[in-house]
Amino acid sequence: MRISWVNIGAIAASVLAVGLIAGKNVGGSAAHQILNVSYDPTRELYQRLNPVFIAKYEKETGENVGVRQSHGGSSYQARQVANGEQTADVVTLGLPSDVEGLEKRGLIKSDWRGRLPDDAQPYHSTIVFVVRKDNPLNIRDWPDLIRPGVEIITPDPKTSGNGKLTALSAWGYVVAHGGDEFEAHNFLKKLYDHAPFLVPAARAAGVAFAIEKKGDVNIAWENEALREVDESKGALEIVYPSISILAEPSVAWVDANVEKHKSAALAEAYLRFLFTEDAQEIIAREGYRPSNEKVLARHADRLPEINLFPITLIAKSWSDAQQKFFAENGVIDTFYVPKPRSE
Repeated sequence: MRISWVNIGAIAASVLAVGLIAGKNVGGSAAHQILNVSYDPTRELYQRLNPVFIAKYEKETGENVGVRQSHGGSSYQARQVANGEQTADVVTLGLPSDVEGLEKRGLIKSDWRGRLPDDAQPYHSTIVFVVRKDNPLNIRDWPDLIRPGVEIITPDPKTSGNGKLTALSAWGYVVAHGGDEFEAHNFLKKLYDHAPFLVPAARAAGVAFAIEKKGDVNIAWENEALREVDESKGALEIVYPSISILAEPSVAWVDANVEKHKSAALAEAYLRFLFTEDAQEIIAREGYRPSNEKVLARHADRLPEINLFPITLIAKSWSDAQQKFFAENGVIDTFYVPKPRSE
């Protein structure tokens, strides 16, 4: 199975204030620019990738180009593109179902997976736990999150890819251990009972946990967990649960927009760059699991082998999971209550 940092304190206020963060505009005065609409934690990743791509592309073509970034909860970002509020040339989203939603709206052609290597997935990830130094509550696996007195920090599954993957991972844990859907539903409801609030996206959850010291455990993307621990200077630790989901962030150029912008060649070159060895090395160093197995193996000390289940354990596909769990009257709606932060 293929499974495989900007100071967090400096951006805390802006992340908590809004769900969408506009990233650095690399090559802001360039003659030709594209907009990459991405999910919440990838700010630093693309800030490192974009200058390398621009230098390579300009050397090869002689064209002066630029890349702009936009970041927020993956599902929120997808809706922004679908509604025309962000005219993305490319999307690099946290869930295949978010790209599929744009396909259904006619913005992306149906063959988008086959247009790029590795099913248009340049990297993979998963969901892990971040705990305080020495793990004072001895949190080791999913059942420990619903013990009395444990407070979890996780994003809202209505807006965040991290939030959706948290729910799917918890459900999958129960199913993988022989539980039925009734037991999985009860477990998931208990999990959200332990969340004092639900923020819109992954980075805001990390700020609440790592900087504001809210809660006992942050259920986070692996790359976010690695960054939080690195930034904490020993105050935080990662816990890998016994099993978690194989998260499959997916990328595509937005056909409807690149046609209008006359940016198809640049957009395609940008996404193909993500699969090059240079880009895969940057991807691994930033805490994502590159699709290139050789590159992944070189970073095994930072990205250890872990037990991941595919989405097909709990749904027919990512699209089916979206409908089953997160659509109107889906699983989440049977117990979901918005939990905004109270300051």
